[in-house]
Parts: sequence; C-alpha cells; structure tokens
Amino acid sequence: MNEPLADLPCRQFDGNLGTALALKNNGSQSRIPAGRPILHYKYSSTSHILSEEFVRWSALELPLPHQPASFGYTPSIYLVEDALSIMASPVPRGIRQVLQKSPSDIVILSSLRTPVTRAKKGGFKDAYPEELLSHVLKATLEANPNLDPALIEDVCIGSVLQELGGAKAGRMAQIHGGFPHTVPFHTINRQCSSGLAAISTIGNSIRAGALNVGVGGGMESMTRNYGSRAIPTVLWPELKDSPSKDSRDCIMPMGITSENVASRYGVSREDQDVFAANSHKKAAAAQNSGLFDSEIVPVKTLSYDAENPDAPPKEVTVSKDDGVRANISVEKMASLKPAFSASGSSTAGNSSQVSDGAAATLLMRRSTATELGLTSSIKARWVGTAVAGCAPDEMGVGPAVAIPKLLQLLDVNVSDVGIWELNEAFASQALYCARKLGIEEAKINPKGGAIALGHPLGATGARQLATLLPELERTGQEVGVVSMCIGTGMGMAGMFVRE
Repeated sequence: MNEPLADLPCRQFDGNLGTALALKNNGSQSRIPAGRPILHYKYSSTSHILSEEFVRWSALELPLPHQPASFGYTPSIYLVEDALSIMASPVPRGIRQVLQKSPSDIVILSSLRTPVTRAKKGGFKDAYPEELLSHVLKATLEANPNLDPALIEDVCIGSVLQELGGAKAGRMAQIHGGFPHTVPFHTINRQCSSGLAAISTIGNSIRAGALNVGVGGGMESMTRNYGSRAIPTVLWPELKDSPSKDSRDCIMPMGITSENVASRYGVSREDQDVFAANSHKKAAAAQNSGLFDSEIVPVKTLSYDAENPDAPPKEVTVSKDDGVRANISVEKMASLKPAFSASGSSTAGNSSQVSDGAAATLLMRRSTATELGLTSSIKARWVGTAVAGCAPDEMGVGPAVAIPKLLQLLDVNVSDVGIWELNEAFASQALYCARKLGIEEAKINPKGGAIALGHPLGATGARQLATLLPELERTGQEVGVVSMCIGTGMGMAGMFVRE
C-alpha cells in the first residue's frame, strides 16, 4: 500500500495489541495534519513513542512489533503528528519557540534552597551536607503534596568536596527525606557548576525520553570538606611535569586565576570593589524586603559552642543567608589587602564567600504534569544548557564562552534575556564576562550574588535557579540565564523561562 501517510485517516484502535484492527466508517475518523506521523501509546502517567519504522499500514491491519500490554499500556492507540508528541523533545530555536509552550516542555514545579551560611562561622557550621540535602528534599515533597513520590524516576545532586562524592550519604538523606527506595539517586561533580549540571542532567534525561519526573540539585559543606579536598595533594607524578601548560594549570589556585583575568583584561581593583559592594547592597535590600522568603527552606539544626565543647548543643533554626553585609562600603572594600598576590587586586571582599548550603528543583514533562493535574503548580521551564572549555589559568572567563554557545544553540540574543544569574566567583571574572558579552549591569544578579550570598560549590547552580525564578515572577521578565565559571577551565550556562 503506497497511500501517503499524511493523507491517512486517523483511526482509534481496540485493545487487541497483537493486531490492532482499524475501526472503519464509525464516524470518529479525522484527517491527520500534514507532517510525519508516528505511533503513540498512552500509558499511565507517561508516554512512550515507537519510532517511525514501526508505522506499517495495510488496508485493515497494523501488525505491532511486540506486545506492549506487558508493560502496562492502556488499549487506546492513536496516530498523531510527531511535532506534538515526539518523546525526544526538540530543542527550541529562536525566541518565539523558546517562549512558546509545548506538551514536550521540561517544566519546573518547585525550586527551593536552604539558607547559605558562612563556612566555619555561620548557622550551618556544625551541620552535615547530607543533613541540608535531606531538609531541602523533604521540603520539595511538601511543596508538591499532590505528587506521589514514587513517580519520581531519578534524583541527581551536585556535590564537589564530600567523601565518595556524597553518593552514599546523599542516598541515605534522600530516603530519610521521604523518597521511597525505588527512586534512584546519583551525584555529579562538575565543580562550581555541579548544581546546574544536576538539573540539566535531569532535564536532558526527560528530553531524551528516559524519564518523565526527576529532581536535580546540589549540596555542600565547605565547613567540613574545604581545604585539602579542594586541590589534589597526591597526583600521578607525570602530570606535575606535563609538557602541557594547560594540564599543569588545572591545579592553579582559583585566586591566581582571578588575578590573571584582572590583569589580562584590564579589570581594575576599584571596579571590583564597587561591584562587590553593590552585590552586598542588593542582597541586603532583597533580604530586608523578604524577596528570598519564598525560595528558602528554614532548617532546624544543632549548634555547638566552640568555646565550651562540653556544653550540650543548642537547637537553632536557620532561616536566612548570613554572609550579607548590609553596611559594607566601597571604602571598606578598598582597605582590604590582596588575598592571593601581594600586588594583586582580588581580596576576601571582592571574592565569593566559602559557604554551606543545599538546593533542589523538581522537573517533569509538561504532558506528565497535565496528566497528573499539576499544571497549576508549574513555575517555569528549562530550555537548555551549554558547557564550554577555556584556558585553566583564566577559568573565570568560562561564562563568556559558555553563554554564546547557549545563545547560538537556542538562536537567542543577549537582549532577549531579562535576568542573568551570573555567579560571582570573583568580581574580576564576573565583570569581565558581563563586559565581554555586553550584558547590562542592571540585569545581573538583582538580588546579589555569591560575593554577598556565598558559594557552596556543589549547590550554587541550583541555588542560583531558586533565586532566579521568584525574581522573574516578581519583575514580569520571561527569560533568565544561570551561568558560572568552573575550576580547571570551563563555563556553563542554562536558560529558563517563566511560566
């Protein structure tokens, strides 16, 4: 039979899944829209697609390649246009497609975080990273009471410094937080971008059709794990004498890479100090106005008295970021000594804070949210993520190479983005990237960044998203980008659209 597929009538079939008999002349036929049709099985809360090669029509019969009934498929089978139903969701191109809603969208139902606190001094100085993760995962389930946790098909968490990558302690925290043991768990380490990498891993898995519901996030206690775990102390000896400068530079201290960016690209000490002071001012204003309240999960934890180690711990509730300095001034910033080089311009004040925190984001396919009756809970959607490499000795320029790659992938312009969550690893590199890309300073970190809030390595990317989404809603902006530099020479950028 050579009848063109686009001209075939759209038929509903009965439950005989071995041989689906076409229902003829029953008044329910309709024409298929022009386009390449595929066979679509609807099953429970998810959808599975057979590839086009299985669409083989005869006058009355469509032999199926296997018996999907054993996988729990319902008997309704429809021929549909793949542009609407294809499981491998296409990456949108152009701002119109980016803003257009589709059943295949990867949507976000919640994006929450703990407060971010100063390492060794702040509210989480005695907390464990998995403790923080358990709290934010539990809060994720509580924020989505109409979602059966058993329907979550994977959890991916960024973790940089923790022993075993946080895999075992994180799995324990996940189950302790209310997830059934049937929900898988894994961690990911792409250093400073790990939180965004985890969210993107879940997003890409949904886009590929491997799952329909997942959680991505991050955790870090730099109180417990910073120091020797930040740079390897035992290496294959050949690497130390590698003929490749880039290879040797991968263990260059981050502060020196900041100095390289400042000196090579003309970022002055004064500009860095002004940028850093503004980060604190914006964060303080946002904190005083309650703009962080909807994204933060208060955490009850134990606090020990360092001066009286025999005293019993006190239970405290940590509900806000404690690194924000409301009264900081440019003059105070200017008085600080360089932290990494005697003649340098990067200081403790214009660099990100060493911090503790965790964050988690719930993602699912839009069609799944519709089937589960959760469309009213959709807050945003993940559009795509790009990662790119750069020279390790100036790793801070990473966003300046990753963001153009993302914009090219999606065919979107810098001017289309309303808010940029650009991680402030150092003022030097954040300023360089903004200038290189032509990003308006007013659009960058409107609630402050890592210089004021802190940079818990494995959690930062997920923290940035939790901070971005309420601000998109508050300001009416539609498109936001989360980006950061990555130690050893990389950058990552992800785009999100307000619902």
